[in-house]
Amino acid sequence: MSWVAGVDGCRAGWVVALVEQQKRGIQKHDLRLCARFDEVLALSPQPIVIAIDIPIGLLQEPQPGGRECDRQARRLLGRRDSSVFIPPIRAFLAATQYEQVRSHGMSRQAFGILPKIREVDRLMTPQLQVVVYEAHPELAFRALAGAPLHHNKKTSAGRAERLQLLERAPGGLFREIRSAVENALKAFPRVHVAPDDLLDAYVLTRTALRIANGQANRLPANPPVDQKRLRMEIWH
Repeated sequence: MSWVAGVDGCRAGWVVALVEQQKRGIQKHDLRLCARFDEVLALSPQPIVIAIDIPIGLLQEPQPGGRECDRQARRLLGRRDSSVFIPPIRAFLAATQYEQVRSHGMSRQAFGILPKIREVDRLMTPQLQVVVYEAHPELAFRALAGAPLHHNKKTSAGRAERLQLLERAPGGLFREIRSAVENALKAFPRVHVAPDDLLDAYVLTRTALRIANGQANRLPANPPVDQKRLRMEIWH
């Protein structure tokens, strides 16, 4: 018996979808809300793979398009390429106001999750990358659909598109996804967790399962490392 986790940032911290994998197939789902990343790392049951939607490994100097993994992810995502933003360089992690980094080209989207990037970077080590893997929900949905999705995840059409893909996932992994999402939205206030946060966390469990089973791919195939010796890669 083993567990994997898909993790997405939310207003309350981190939403974590857990899936138990056994030889006879998927046996159990669970959903958690963690205020801090160290709580994700201390989860019980302890996941053997955690796929998280957050940049891991940061550049020292700006490069056009960001890291190589970001550029390759955008090429795969085509019409959904704007969902892959340029992560901050390491020198910007301490910024607390957008005016400090705006002139350097950081987007508001990147600045908005800077505290979460900083939180994860503080705890990440090369050794921890055997458990914690950077992933991206849009790449995970692309793998399910066979092509980039048509609608933005924040729209009703985008949520419907993603729910349908999860319901049709191979092996019946997300067969009860609609009721699971409905129950979670009742349990977690909307000001803490948005519907797309839940869908992103759930689809990342599939990426985590693919990693655990040796079926996943990474961008790039031979990733460079940053100043902390963290691999700069995105799994899908």
